[in-house]
Amino acid sequence: MYRIGSGAGFSGDRIDAPQSVVAAMAAAGEGGAIIFETLGERTLALGQIAKKQDPQRGYEPLLEDLLEPILAQCIADGIVIVGNFGAANPPAAAASIQALACRLGHDEPRIAVVGGDDLLGRIDLSQTERWDGDGRVADFDGDVIAINAYLGAAAIADAIRAGAQIVVTGRVADPALALGPLVAHFGWSWDDLDRIAAGTLVGHLLECGSQVSGGFFADPGVKDVPDTANIGFPIAEVEADGSFVVTKAEGTGGLVDLRTVKEQLLYEVHDPAAYLTPDVTLDITKVELEQVAPDRVRVTGARGHPAPVRLKATVSFYGDWLGEAEISYAGPNALARARLAITTINERLRLRGLPVRHRADVIGTVSAFDSDDGALLADFDGATAGDYRVRFAFGAPSQREVERAVQEVNALYCCGPAGGGGVRQSVRPQVRTLSHMVPRDLVRSSFQFAGGGS
Repeated sequence: MYRIGSGAGFSGDRIDAPQSVVAAMAAAGEGGAIIFETLGERTLALGQIAKKQDPQRGYEPLLEDLLEPILAQCIADGIVIVGNFGAANPPAAAASIQALACRLGHDEPRIAVVGGDDLLGRIDLSQTERWDGDGRVADFDGDVIAINAYLGAAAIADAIRAGAQIVVTGRVADPALALGPLVAHFGWSWDDLDRIAAGTLVGHLLECGSQVSGGFFADPGVKDVPDTANIGFPIAEVEADGSFVVTKAEGTGGLVDLRTVKEQLLYEVHDPAAYLTPDVTLDITKVELEQVAPDRVRVTGARGHPAPVRLKATVSFYGDWLGEAEISYAGPNALARARLAITTINERLRLRGLPVRHRADVIGTVSAFDSDDGALLADFDGATAGDYRVRFAFGAPSQREVERAVQEVNALYCCGPAGGGGVRQSVRPQVRTLSHMVPRDLVRSSFQFAGGGS
């Protein structure tokens, strides 16, 4: 058996969650791996922007917070750390981990850095095809920030076989974080498509952290989850034949049952018979789940078909500027005052001739579903008293025009309506992404040890 634990499901996940995972795996005494999935499409673009501002940044901002409590125990107990927390700058992330180990008084760990995903300047987008999932998205004309292909698990597996204790990647397919250690441990052949599919399914179930152990599943009175403040992140116990059990550390909150696993099983799967990854086309139509004990679900039946001939690449563009501002109205006639605030801002934008796109939502009524023109809010007949938060959003190519629009919301403090308060505001650049399909032979993944070691 080989254990794979999840340490994070996105950038900004709970920084103390990996500790219970590592403690449980260390207590079992058989090594394993813990994976950190912290990279979204826009997260990577923001990393590229940060790297341009400072060549030593561009990786996961919480990297040291995530690893400091577990680094020593992982090294001591043979638990390999694998993470895409390298984001736009894996070498800098590796250097940060080396510095952390030194600061904690540990010997320098063997850190492998996986590269090959960065295609900026290496590919002509006009010669590639747009991913069909973005078919309805308009083309963008802003400058390209980054082009990153989704790598598979091969370089991760090679690095672990070569003795890596920590593997730092940039853009890899999320399931590859788990598949790489499994291939390295069991020696699976890349032609054994059913086992490669099984390892990919392990990664798919673990990639979002506590989603599979009750986190995003929780819905009080409908799908009750105990102790969500102490939710345990998942651990997969994988056998050599590819079957595995999804569980979590004893004494933690959350739950693992047939419902949580089914929800995550279908998460982001466009075709259950053909879930495309760089390593294999995963078929989950014959997957079987069995609750074998409390918080233990056995998963079998993954099937694999040949990997797609092209790889998906995320293309990130600079977009317009986005301004957001909020203000609250409470008490008698609060809804009418909130509506008047919207009318006032709309008129102020017209009077000043500010060329910004804009919308406003009254949070607490129809904000989740209303259109940009506020048609649902206009017909809303709810109680006028209450506590309402009005959110304004402004967009334009000009940072200055967006700042001026946001300032108008701040001016409502004294310009009315009555009783407004708690203004919060921000202006920031937007990042837009599209996905393109790129020829596989243009993408070459590889690894090297930090510091030039072999």
